[in-house]
Amino acid sequence: MIKKIFFFIYGVAAYLSFLATYLYLIGFVGNIWVPKSIDSGIVKSEFSPFLINFALILLFAVQHAIMARPAFKDWWTRFIPKPIERSTFILITNLLLALMFWQWRPINDLVWQVEDQAAQTFLLALFATGWLLVVISSFLIDHFDLFGLRQVYLYLIGKPYTHAELRITGIYRYIRHPLMLGFIIGFWSTPVMTVGHLFFSIIMTAYILIGIKMEENNLIDFLGEEYQKYRWETPMLIPFLKKLRWR
Repeated sequence: MIKKIFFFIYGVAAYLSFLATYLYLIGFVGNIWVPKSIDSGIVKSEFSPFLINFALILLFAVQHAIMARPAFKDWWTRFIPKPIERSTFILITNLLLALMFWQWRPINDLVWQVEDQAAQTFLLALFATGWLLVVISSFLIDHFDLFGLRQVYLYLIGKPYTHAELRITGIYRYIRHPLMLGFIIGFWSTPVMTVGHLFFSIIMTAYILIGIKMEENNLIDFLGEEYQKYRWETPMLIPFLKKLRWR
């Protein structure tokens, strides 16, 4: 019983660290609330800021991609107990994002700056909508499974873990990846776009598109014809635009 309680506390701590990291990410990208944002800080000249920033994103992307693959999970759970595998993944992801926030080098040359007040308000509203879409989308599928709480809770009460089923509800009826669309909207919606922010948005968007392809391959293996049918009938990111889908 002590192990079950420890695993549950561990899962809750990992989840709370996710909430803190997610809120900081919003502030980091939006240049609001946080002490160190994407456009703040002193540029250190010993290395190219592009190389450092790319390395930080790459470190996050490689970890996130590899640890989410079924083959890695099968190997990883030889050492990490299955009930806390997802929580451990979340925790490592949070630590790498925190490293990115800390070591990010700003590149503040302007790409665009919107002066019109109405346009600024629209972009800020779009920014907020993107981050809200991420949260809503996660709850429409299985928020607590996605972030490891369901796994540790089931272990605590002695019930076996079962994989979440395919849920096609809400915005998932119109696009397959609204959660990823929310991130893309959040990354790009800004009245002041610097070179550093643009670099971050381009690389992260490219990673999201690659990650979608990898994730869909896993979903096809796991759900088979059910997901194949859903993928064929539903656009990837843009509603009513079925041509933009992975074949």
